[in-house]
Amino acid sequence: MSTDDFFKQQREQSEVKAAIVEKYFHAWASIVSSGHGRDIAYVDLFAGPGRYEDGSSSTPLRVLGQAIEKGTYVRRLRTLFNDRDSTNVASLQGAIRELPGIDQLKHQPVVLNEEIDSSVAREFERRRDTPTLMFIDPWGYKGLTLNLIHSAVRDWACECIFFFNYNRINPGISNAAVFPHMAALFGEDQARRLGDELDQKSPRERESRIVEALATALKGGQDRLVLPFCFKNQEGTRTSHHLFLVTKSFKGYDTMKGIMANASSSSDQGVPSFTYCPADFGQRQGLLFSLNAPLAALRGHLRDDRKGQTWTMGDLYKKDSVDRPYLRRNYVEVLKEMEKAGELTVTGRKSNQGFPDYLTINFVSR
Repeated sequence: MSTDDFFKQQREQSEVKAAIVEKYFHAWASIVSSGHGRDIAYVDLFAGPGRYEDGSSSTPLRVLGQAIEKGTYVRRLRTLFNDRDSTNVASLQGAIRELPGIDQLKHQPVVLNEEIDSSVAREFERRRDTPTLMFIDPWGYKGLTLNLIHSAVRDWACECIFFFNYNRINPGISNAAVFPHMAALFGEDQARRLGDELDQKSPRERESRIVEALATALKGGQDRLVLPFCFKNQEGTRTSHHLFLVTKSFKGYDTMKGIMANASSSSDQGVPSFTYCPADFGQRQGLLFSLNAPLAALRGHLRDDRKGQTWTMGDLYKKDSVDRPYLRRNYVEVLKEMEKAGELTVTGRKSNQGFPDYLTINFVSR
């Protein structure tokens, strides 16, 4: 599908992607803009024309609409939209001008017509004074680099959401002609290792290895959290894209986890698939998560790996849920079962409270 065809009509996957970004933007902006008087920023480097030909709003207009509608950060928000296609830029500028309430924004949107290259990453490295949520949604893989993502998340409250075009990147791993792009995204050594080892793997193993490698590169040995969401093709037979969040904040990570859980097409015992499948065949993503397993697996993990340990509920969830598909409610359900079975005891509970963050959990030694 060409970019011209892409913007004719908004597909289900595009609607889900835009909804996830819109909801997370509002949650992030509300949290970051409270408690201080600093401006906040939203940056979209591959913004598109603003509207599909069927009239549907794409992500830039939805984000601006959220800011206008909510009003709580309308005076603090700075926005920057870019697209290398001058036709898209003209269309986006017109759509922004026609947006109801756009004059309420103290800082009017800036729309650029530039090619995304290494100079963009260097520019963001110099900007350290404004909390920024960056959205990167390239058509293929050109312009999506580790340096750009690292520069986007290096400072306080700066986070990045990006669309990972698995359809294009999967064959690119083994294509010497595009190796520089793969090296820019995965790191040169890791890109070479992937190219050498993926040929003998099944499609599922190949996908899992690619996503794990990207998550490792994104973390970069630093205190970063990475959360992927999988999109299946229209028939539900294979993966087309992933949407990634990169953040240093567990609150941001957990907030996005809830948003992605609600966008999932299926769940098992209340454990979300973190996958959107238009055909709803119950396809499920293992990938970054250790196991995409139901509650019995979580119970076994806590019983075996936490035995003899003492945690507060808040610290346990914050430490244990990263890179696992479980939500807080999944932990509460399992902990209740374990308490009834004598596999743990609790202290600090008042009356019939469940598992508030301050509750102390003592896993028995067996």
